[in-house]
Amino acid sequence: MTGRLLRLAAPALPRVCAAAAVAVGAELASIGLTATAAWLISRAAQQPPIAALGLAIVGVRALALVRGPLRYADRLLGHDAVLAAVADLRARVFAALVPLAPHGSSVFRGGDLLTRFVDDVDAVHDLLLRCLVPAAAAAAVGTAATAATAAVLPAAGAVLAAGLLAAAAACAPSALAGRRGPRRAAARGAFADAAADLVRGAADLEVLGAADAAVRRAERAEREATRLELRADRAAGAASAAVLLLQGLTAVAVAGLALRARQDGGLDPVLPAVLAVTALAAFEPAAALPAAARRFGELSEGAARLAAVLDAPAPVTEPPGPGPEPLGSGVEVRGLRARYGPGRPWALDGLDLRLEPGTTTALAGASGSGKSTLVDVLLRFLDYEDGSVRLGGAELRGVPGDRVRRTVAGLTRHDRLLHSSVRDNLLLARPEAGAGELRRAAARVRLLAWIEALPQGWDTVLGEDGAAMSGGQRRRLLLARALLADPQVLVLDEPTEGLDAATAEEVLGDVLGAARGRTVLLVSHHPAALAAADKVAVITEGGVRPAEV
Repeated sequence: MTGRLLRLAAPALPRVCAAAAVAVGAELASIGLTATAAWLISRAAQQPPIAALGLAIVGVRALALVRGPLRYADRLLGHDAVLAAVADLRARVFAALVPLAPHGSSVFRGGDLLTRFVDDVDAVHDLLLRCLVPAAAAAAVGTAATAATAAVLPAAGAVLAAGLLAAAAACAPSALAGRRGPRRAAARGAFADAAADLVRGAADLEVLGAADAAVRRAERAEREATRLELRADRAAGAASAAVLLLQGLTAVAVAGLALRARQDGGLDPVLPAVLAVTALAAFEPAAALPAAARRFGELSEGAARLAAVLDAPAPVTEPPGPGPEPLGSGVEVRGLRARYGPGRPWALDGLDLRLEPGTTTALAGASGSGKSTLVDVLLRFLDYEDGSVRLGGAELRGVPGDRVRRTVAGLTRHDRLLHSSVRDNLLLARPEAGAGELRRAAARVRLLAWIEALPQGWDTVLGEDGAAMSGGQRRRLLLARALLADPQVLVLDEPTEGLDAATAEEVLGDVLGAARGRTVLLVSHHPAALAAADKVAVITEGGVRPAEV
């Protein structure tokens, strides 16, 4: 699964490699600065002529000047590459979610889906910036420091190599703790779900007397997530302590070997200090390895959760090509059979219906008879298994879903309001609509006066799914958005739900007047809707056939 994350981030890998190379350069400059400064101090203690120290002084200054820009370039290049990769992946995840809406995404809970969209996509950021770059820097710097130390004193080089390898091995428990990530990811998802349910349903929970139980459930989920995170943190902390201990022991051992070699006369007197501080500095990149190992161990779970979204089967199979162009707005349904998944009962079984171009057809029937299922089929939210649905003479399953929804649109049970302004919520239907068009759409659903009386008017934020509105106001705003889309086939699924009888009749009259000349499918039990339609069709028991009345 981690390999799949790398494939997903492949476009950013060249820039990440460049960032890793700069990071290695910055670490080598840091080690060079430390070693050169140690040599300069040790040599100066011998009181040589100032000319003997000139090159070392220049080297210290040069390395000090180079190190800062290299570190800045490392951060700049790394974050630029990784943030671009994350943005690209987030867009791909969102694009994968679009075909799942509204039925294919039901397998994911809201809070858990948000965790996948945010935390699991950020796993790519961590893989590149917090795992691969630190590991590459630690490997390159450790190899270079070991080679340089071995060139001066082979025994010290061997000790430094052993210490660095032991430090890498000490990170294994942190990586293993990371690989136990599925339980932590599940716990985080459970807490996100519990918190989302608590926030969104606070009013209902309070009315039902279930608020305390919901709070306790969220608290239990939080405690479990915290407990698992602390366990992983302890493993990473132990690995960090082990690396720190190995750093000190290795530096002491290298210094001891260097001092013995000096006493034996085989080593320059200034070099023991240089070798000791080089050993210390060589471990600096290794200090990031415990956290990197833990995060690397967690990535497989994040990759698996992302794969579940990216590979989720869409409820509707798109045609392989562009398909035919619907000519006209007539709809003809023959022998339609559809259901919400294999093995489930038929929601529609042999339905016949004809929507004449430019007419309004009211569709009635008992709850569960398949009215909303027909709307889902017409909007390509649900595939049909048998029968035929022709839109403007073109078979519906042969037309791409986006093109279908440019022709067929309206108000459905799946519509939602965003946590944004009134204006932005309406502009979802037609982003290029002007202020006059927005006002006309609002006036047709009797909301214009209410909108303009709001504290911020059209810029008033409505809250999540219209939390700041009444049910009737929310329904009318969605209806205004459907009118603004101005499709050839306007589908209205219970457009007057939540409205009193007088307002419902007025709004419906205005809406149907604005849609005159369009093909309208009006799903409603409201007497005013049945009276205003050109034709009334009733889906009979079992959703088998419509009967005109």
